[in-house]
Amino acid sequence: MSLDWNDSEEIGIQLFEKYPDLKPLEVRFTDLHKWVCELEEFEGDPTKSSEGILEAIQMVWYEEWKEENE
Repeated sequence: MSLDWNDSEEIGIQLFEKYPDLKPLEVRFTDLHKWVCELEEFEGDPTKSSEGILEAIQMVWYEEWKEENE
C-alpha cells in the first residue's frame, strides 16, 4: 500500500506507532513533514504538502496519542 498526502488517517496512525512517546502537538511542522516523507510506504511528492494537510495528519496522530495517554 502506498501513501500520499491525502492519506492523513493512515499517516497519523503510522506516526503514532513509530513515535509513541512524542506529544504530537509539540512537533514542529518541519519535523512532521520530514517524518512523513521518511515513512516506508510514503510515495507522495514532498512539495505537495500544505499547512492544512500537516495539521490534519497531526490531529489524527494526536487523537491516537490521546487514547493511549489520557
